[in-house]
Parts: sequence; C-alpha cells; structure tokens
Amino acid sequence: MGGTGNELEKVLMEQKLAVESIRSFLKSKTSYDVLPVSYRLIVLDTSLLVKKSLNVLLQNNIVSAPLWDAKTSRFAGLLTSSDFINVIQYYFSNPDKFELVDKLQLDGLKDIERAIGVEPIDTASIHPSRPLYEACIRMMGATSRRIPLIDQDEETHREIVVSVLTQYRILKFVALNCRETNFLRRPLRELNIITQGNVASCQMTTPVIDVIQLLSQGNVASIPIVDEENVLVNVYEAVDVLGLIKGGIYNDLSLTVGEALMRRSDDFEGVFTCTVNDKLSTIMNNIRKSRVHRYFVVDGDGKLEGVLTLSDILKYILLSAN
Repeated sequence: MGGTGNELEKVLMEQKLAVESIRSFLKSKTSYDVLPVSYRLIVLDTSLLVKKSLNVLLQNNIVSAPLWDAKTSRFAGLLTSSDFINVIQYYFSNPDKFELVDKLQLDGLKDIERAIGVEPIDTASIHPSRPLYEACIRMMGATSRRIPLIDQDEETHREIVVSVLTQYRILKFVALNCRETNFLRRPLRELNIITQGNVASCQMTTPVIDVIQLLSQGNVASIPIVDEENVLVNVYEAVDVLGLIKGGIYNDLSLTVGEALMRRSDDFEGVFTCTVNDKLSTIMNNIRKSRVHRYFVVDGDGKLEGVLTLSDILKYILLSAN
C-alpha cells in the first residue's frame, strides 16, 4: 500500500473503526430487519419425493428450501444443492440401486448421507428477533452457510418457518445501510482473507463426476474452470448440477464440464474476479449492485491465484482483530 506513513496510519485506523461500526450495526439489528417487505417462502414436506423437490427448486429459481416434518410439526433442516450432490455420488457408487432413485423421499436423505459418510442435513436455526450479529455467528458454523429463521406460534407453540437468511442478503444489507464500507480501503492482500494455494480447479474437458466429487470433498459451492495456462475461463457451480440431473442424467456423468455448461440456464450471473490489490470497499459496492456469491482472485494475466468467498468477508467483519 503506497503513501506516506501518516496516510497509511489513517487508512489503518479508518478501516479498524469502520469494521467496529459495522459490527455494532449488526448487533443493533435483528434478522427481521433484513427481510424485504414482501417475499416468497417455499417449505418442503419431508415426505416429498426428492425428484419432485428438485423440480420445485428449479421452477422457482432457488437453490435451497427449509424442510418440514408434518408428523412432528417441526422444522426438519435445510435442503441444499449439496444434498442432491450426495444423492448423485451414492447412486454413482451403487449403480445396482439406481432404480430406487425415483422412489427416494426427502426423509430418506439421512440414509444416503450416512451410507457415503457425509454430514447430515443442516438443522441449525435461530429466532428472527435475536440480534443479526448472533445470526451471522450461527451461520458461520452451519455447513450450508445459511440460517433458517424459526419463530413460534404464541397460541399453539408450534414452530413457524419465517425465512432463510443468506450471507449475500446480510452483506447486501450492510452495503446498503453502512456508509462505513467506503472506509474499508486496505488492499485485500493485507487482510489475510483470500484462500490461496490449494484452490481446487478443473478444465473444460474434466468429467462432471470428478467436479461433483471436488464440490463434495471441499464442501464448496463452485469450482473454477481454467485452461492449460491456469487462466480463469469460467466456473462450475453446485447449482449447475441441479439443472443437469433435472434431465435424468444421474447415470451419465462422464460428460465433460464444457458439455454440461451447454445446458446452463441463460440467467447465469457470470464470473466475478478481483486482484489482491482490490479493496473491500470496492467489493462491498459490487455486492450492493450485483448478485455476487464469490470472487476469483486473478493476477494481471488473468491466471487464477485464489478465491474470496462471502464467508471470508463476513468472517473478517465479525471476528477480525484488526
């Protein structure tokens, strides 16, 4: 970071105070404050067939939905693209059981996840009147990186699913309401928040099943696609898997990433990149204007250097010592 000693000290101090101010803002608000005036919430019954739940997600252009157990009248966890990836891996490894996929219900996912040794469906939640900061901390510990808001009916005391908070929604709320984000002017390279080095990647010729395994093993929502020179060319996302299996291609996953991307929907939001010299003020301004889920960090030649996720940004705001 260039400039005189006094200028550097000013930037450091402004960033420290800005983070503290944003943190105080999150502690002063509740999850209710983040919710839009009107919104649509889709809750799926655990007796629903997995293949039907997939169609519901795709038709409504969503990637997750709360689950409801009608037998107990309780929230039963959050369905995400990771659960469908687990189903794919199970049937790919057990082709003799493939005919059962059409009969699989959502409450049977726990058996699939136990069989392949992965985390069960995320059941973390929080009451919407709790401080937003607390919801953020709870979200950081959730494997889905989302947190359902669960209230209780005053008369029946039954649980009510209010909404699902995402990292993007929280960071956009901060970007829209905290002018202090303009003072986050330290370069990213100084903040130690970029994942560098062991960033899993693939190429256009990589079989989709290999990328699905990378998504699962790394518990990540996307894998960058690079060319032979490690130049970033695209990204394969967990949500792309949903569109693929909608066509019934559970058992034909040897097709390449390039072929799979031909089936991607037209509303793909694109690949967002940044460099180690960019500042969080710029990143937050982009989040305010665009639906960003992650940044891939590239050098001057467009070569992949790392990844900056919304989790990394939120964790910095919540927990950094500055």
